[in-house]
Amino acid sequence: MIEAKGISKRYRDGAGHLTAVREVNIRINPGEFVLILGRSGSGKSTLLSMLGGLTKPDEGRVVFDGEDLWALPDGRISRIRAEKLGFIFQFSGLIPTLTAFDNVMVPSLFSGSPDICAQRATGILSSFGLAEKLNSYPSQLSGGELKRVAIARSLINDPSVILADEPTGDLDVNTEKTIMEYIRQINHEGKTIVMVTHNPALSRYSDKVFRVEDGILSEVTDNSGTQEPGLSGRNFVSKPAVM
Repeated sequence: MIEAKGISKRYRDGAGHLTAVREVNIRINPGEFVLILGRSGSGKSTLLSMLGGLTKPDEGRVVFDGEDLWALPDGRISRIRAEKLGFIFQFSGLIPTLTAFDNVMVPSLFSGSPDICAQRATGILSSFGLAEKLNSYPSQLSGGELKRVAIARSLINDPSVILADEPTGDLDVNTEKTIMEYIRQINHEGKTIVMVTHNPALSRYSDKVFRVEDGILSEVTDNSGTQEPGLSGRNFVSKPAVM
């Protein structure tokens, strides 16, 4: 379980400060698929980074499995990131001089179990239809294949939570659908998914939907009111996110 309690983040902007995230409260339960919508610059990626222990909030707390994340020693936070959290970034972020297999193996260097992970890496890549691409370099892979390798990398240490930042933002519609099906499959297998995106059409894959505007988080719920464009016929209305 991940719970944010009144978290805020500010960045210096010239002589003043820009508030990227404003007093956000959100609770994410085990096994949920949570989607956070927002335009570029809305604060959604900063929020995801704080939930994942990558960026420290200026105010508030992030509780992960009952532990106040940012009250822990740096070594403990790093261990949680390595063992319990998997990250999928907007761009694949693969190391160009490593093969697909070796890229997937990189996080295992921080978990202390590379021998176990080697077998796991082959299995995951094969299940993603990449059995013939294990020894291929990123430059030899298509956009969809690069993304599948990145997803496999996020799973290598068998984390309980996957945090995805615009994982389909650079893909065409058909490839986007394929990648979302893989992510939904991972969720159905028991992983908690927290994903940020600018694309409201992806809401159909999730259990809960939130929206970030100017750093303020609100929950988006089914309603008979105004329909948001692009949500495949679902009707939504925003309300403040509460604990």
